[in-house]
Amino acid sequence: MQTLFKKIIQIILLTIPFTQVFSQEKVAIPIIQGEIKYDGIVDDQSWQMITPLPMVMHTPVFGNSPTEKSEIMICYDNTYLYIGARLFDSNPSEMLISSKKRDEAEVVSEELILILDSFNDKENGVGFSTTPAGLRNDFTISKDAMNFSHDGPFNYSWNTFWDVKTTKNDQGWFAEIRIPFSSIRFKNKDSKITMGLICVRRIAHKNEVDVFPSIPPNWGESSCYRPSKAQEISLEGLVSRKPFYIAPYAIGGYQQDNVLNETASGYNIVNSPKFNAGLDVKYGLTNNLTMDLTVNTDFAQVEADNEQINLTRFSLFFPEKRTFFQERSSVFAFDFEPNASLFYSRRIGLQNGEQVPILGGARITGMAGKWDMGFLDMQTQAVNHTDTSGNDLASQNFGILRLRRQVINENTYIGGILTSRIGTDGSYNTAYGLDGIFKVFENDYLNVKLVQLIDNSLRNNMFSLDPTRLYVNWSRFNDKGLSYDFTWSRSGRDFNPQIGFQMRSDYTHYHGGLGYGWIPGETFSLQNHQVGIRTQTFTDNRDNSIQSSDIALEYEFRFKSNYNGNFSLTRMYENVADTFNFSRDTYVPTGIYRFIQLETHINSPETNHLILGLDFWGGSFYDGNRYSFGFEPSWNIGSSVQLALEYNHDFLKFKDRNQSFSGGVLGFKAHIMATTKLSASAFIQYNSAENDFITNIRLRYNPREGNDFYIVVNEGRSTYRDIENPRLPLFNSRSILLKYTYTFTL
Repeated sequence: MQTLFKKIIQIILLTIPFTQVFSQEKVAIPIIQGEIKYDGIVDDQSWQMITPLPMVMHTPVFGNSPTEKSEIMICYDNTYLYIGARLFDSNPSEMLISSKKRDEAEVVSEELILILDSFNDKENGVGFSTTPAGLRNDFTISKDAMNFSHDGPFNYSWNTFWDVKTTKNDQGWFAEIRIPFSSIRFKNKDSKITMGLICVRRIAHKNEVDVFPSIPPNWGESSCYRPSKAQEISLEGLVSRKPFYIAPYAIGGYQQDNVLNETASGYNIVNSPKFNAGLDVKYGLTNNLTMDLTVNTDFAQVEADNEQINLTRFSLFFPEKRTFFQERSSVFAFDFEPNASLFYSRRIGLQNGEQVPILGGARITGMAGKWDMGFLDMQTQAVNHTDTSGNDLASQNFGILRLRRQVINENTYIGGILTSRIGTDGSYNTAYGLDGIFKVFENDYLNVKLVQLIDNSLRNNMFSLDPTRLYVNWSRFNDKGLSYDFTWSRSGRDFNPQIGFQMRSDYTHYHGGLGYGWIPGETFSLQNHQVGIRTQTFTDNRDNSIQSSDIALEYEFRFKSNYNGNFSLTRMYENVADTFNFSRDTYVPTGIYRFIQLETHINSPETNHLILGLDFWGGSFYDGNRYSFGFEPSWNIGSSVQLALEYNHDFLKFKDRNQSFSGGVLGFKAHIMATTKLSASAFIQYNSAENDFITNIRLRYNPREGNDFYIVVNEGRSTYRDIENPRLPLFNSRSILLKYTYTFTL
């Protein structure tokens, strides 16, 4: 291990002289001269005195003049940052306006996006976007918009206080955005602030994106979101204002559950009135640090998880949907290969799919000097039922401390992490680690992680590899020219972070990928395309035997019309140590298997009112065959109605063993938006493999930021009641809940 780290340090030292330091002249943002009538018309004299930003076409042909005129101006006073935009359109009747939903990130509309690298760290940013319908979408950007982790660099669950007003006429659409400086954390040195700025206009009905400053599309769809490419701007005479918000909530409702009786001869309905209350507090500790407190936390309004059919021998990974854990989640990211992370927030407040009450917690995020800091501590309540191991679930404390800082250049970071899970029953599981992301060339990054674990059930030895995790990755991110990705990772026998997630134990992972991409130019119908080859292997640390291995040939493409897709042909090797099941009668026995699969995904343009996605998997599968397909149509009916259907079906056939499996998941989503403040959604799912029919209906009234009223209806049914004895009940559980949150600004 010492030899490995010596080699890593030598590589870093050898490449430091070639790193490029970002430099660029700042653009001074003017103070408001006069008065702005905040009405979304953008005709005040104050706007006429400001020079618009020079926009350039980003796609479909980088560097061309935009096909439509955009006049985007920025100014500020002591309280707000203002953005005024006159977005002209020669065919305004063709403008695509797809939604009024708060935080809409799934459909494409005509759009104005403002990105601020508020700490000017060339890595993180906050985004604000709106459409002609006046919807508000805010999000955070991490890792310079590069996909270092399986969660991706964008977090659309971040919310802050800001306003927007829009208007439309026969010349186009117009917007005025007003962002309080109390909603943006930034460094203030002698009342001088430097930030990074990117402004993006999406002309959806033309499949065109215009951007300021001039950023090429060399890194894919996230190219124009990269904070390291932002234009530096300067503001003077500002004093950072510390936010202080108190948001109490109250919840009430009724729940019914069918519970097996004591003699196991039938089911009894248990009626449970639901009354609860809690509190969230946000307070600015310093100019750069924000503290969030939560008491008696509740997530009744969160959308249900997507149903999945598991065709692997590993646990399924479900993304986090609870806002408290998603906000600023990038600060706590400490990821290894896909679906392997030291911190997985769904370990908090959830146990075997059941909710565990959260008594409260605290989170502190921001900058402390030169350090990017994240601290989270949550306490869960003991529960009186038993988990799957048959042990009572004790009250537990979950903690994580994350520190990172820039070194060498503006995209190189070193840091550390500490996680803990401590129970009142005396159990504890703690991990501590160091990591670094080193930018060694313009698009090349070296990512190194070392973690060790301490557990009450282990004989802990800090010099042992058994409770240790090592990770080394070298990547070049490019959609144009050569790209590559090489990873070596080792997880020791006793490495089991109980606040994290990983599918395997006691293994070593090798991954290598090479790709080459083209951006053909103006005369071609293709926007970009890329070919690649990748391979990965998981070996058992005990005897170096191969657990899994695959090698794949891949091709990805995107047309200027926005049709896109990918194909891959993969040869797989699986060494199955334990039999695993797809159903009661269909399984894969122990043994060694080699098989080949074809996978393809095709998507129609997201700018169409009717969008279609098609997926297909086919070929051999262990000692049988697999054919799976997916069908995902969605329909944007103006800005008030969205409908989406998703159907996936798997057919497995093991002819020599006379076994077969057929299972599908059908999901239907409907979203109706009366205004930007009032909306209703329905999410209905059917899983034929589990015989589950799940309904989740939500009504939301959001009169202003921080004030929310929800009505939530949930129900779960079994569609095949005779599968068990005694016969399953008509429904498993049903509930109706009302939740109201009101935010006080102090």
